[in-house]
Amino acid sequence: MNNTVEDGRTGKKVGLAVGGGCLLAMLLVGGFIAAILFFVFSMMKSNDAYQHAMELARRNPEVVAALGEPIRDGWLVTGHTEQSGGAGNAQIASSLSGPKGSAQLYVEARMIAGQWHYDALVVKLDGGRQIDLQQAQSPAPAPASQ
Repeated sequence: MNNTVEDGRTGKKVGLAVGGGCLLAMLLVGGFIAAILFFVFSMMKSNDAYQHAMELARRNPEVVAALGEPIRDGWLVTGHTEQSGGAGNAQIASSLSGPKGSAQLYVEARMIAGQWHYDALVVKLDGGRQIDLQQAQSPAPAPASQ
């Protein structure tokens, strides 16, 4: 006759170990995905075309009037960039925000011989109005000599 009594503690320990292991695995996978996204978004934000567009948006009087200061870019940047040697292209979209409102920044550019040429540099305000940042950066006419 076997007089052993099981109290179920071993089953609870196994259940906790399995549950804890699953939770740890999910946290590790989630952390890995977050690290990849952070790396990708950081790379896109460090692109020269994107940095130039952000600088123009922050200096543009119409954008500043609509969004207020400081103007911040969002953490989510979409699109793609390619660069090899002196050639490349960039198609990037990012959210902008300030104390007065928010907008979207759109950049389309091609790099030729190491120089970025912009096809589009546009800030689209939440109301739908678009501000062309390329018009604002056109050089002023030379002063007339006397």
